[in-house]
Amino acid sequence: MSKELKTASVLAFERKLDPSDALFHAGPWAQRDRSDAWKPVRIAAKSVRGTISNRLKTSGQDPAKLDAAIQNPNLQTVDVAALPADADTLKVNFTLRVLGGTGEPSACNDAAYRQKLLATVKEYVQQHGFEELARRYAANLANARFLWRNRIGAEQVEVTVAHLKDGKPAMQWTFDALAHSLRELAAPATDASQLQQLAGVIGKGLAGDGHVLLQVTAFVRVGAGQEVFPSQELILDKDNSKKSRTLYHVDEVAAIHSQKIGNALRTIDTWYPEAADNGPIAVEPYGSVTTQGKAYRQPKEKADFYNLLDAWVLKDKAPEPEQQHFVIATLIRGGVFGEAG
Repeated sequence: MSKELKTASVLAFERKLDPSDALFHAGPWAQRDRSDAWKPVRIAAKSVRGTISNRLKTSGQDPAKLDAAIQNPNLQTVDVAALPADADTLKVNFTLRVLGGTGEPSACNDAAYRQKLLATVKEYVQQHGFEELARRYAANLANARFLWRNRIGAEQVEVTVAHLKDGKPAMQWTFDALAHSLRELAAPATDASQLQQLAGVIGKGLAGDGHVLLQVTAFVRVGAGQEVFPSQELILDKDNSKKSRTLYHVDEVAAIHSQKIGNALRTIDTWYPEAADNGPIAVEPYGSVTTQGKAYRQPKEKADFYNLLDAWVLKDKAPEPEQQHFVIATLIRGGVFGEAG
């Protein structure tokens, strides 16, 4: 009698889209092709005298003490990053490795489960390939979603993606990012061919067909002296922190965390129940969007990663093709997915 297949208690996957931190430089828009025209964006501390504007507990409070608290100034020290007065453009650049081996666990303590999982992923690849997922990842490079707040209000945004071989660009594509929709994940007709070529390279990387390293550079024309927005550090020991806002830097150069770049690139999930109203969200097992305080893929609705994966691998009940894309995209994201003990 054959042993019933169960989810492995130890099950982990390495991420297959591996971005670096994104570094900030400043320079003139007209000299985008000159590497010597760009200087690092530095982070500076600023002490400000603000006002009390947060919601206060007023019930049962002494009106005199409450009035005094509101009238007191709000003194704080914050980090800021801004372009110099003679530079109107922010340059953001990072590298992205695309790795093969999708669906192959980095750790799995059940040989039978591992074999069935690999067979399931192989069947998906034979049926669908990586075209759909690669096209969506490519779209998030072309539309410059990885710029986050820096994209908002920019006059012009130009993204250049180079496929590096031996440290030199073997192929290169240039996109007008503002012409690309953040919601539709589709290219305008003028860039459709370029986006298809870029997606083809990403797809080959995910399939393990050759080494894929991309150099991504975005030029954002925001205006001379304007503030720019690197990642903000999460300070766990707030008692010893003298700043109310600390910005991230790499060797004194303002930067965006690689995790935040990765989150932007995997914002391709338009297959969850409320996608028509909300647009794409980042691929997460429960469809969690922390800025909205909501998880869009609830286990009770059988829409989360674990229910879909178990039905597919353990019960041979293949989900709809759209949900198959989501499951494979979650494996590309990586993580620890073992059965809870």
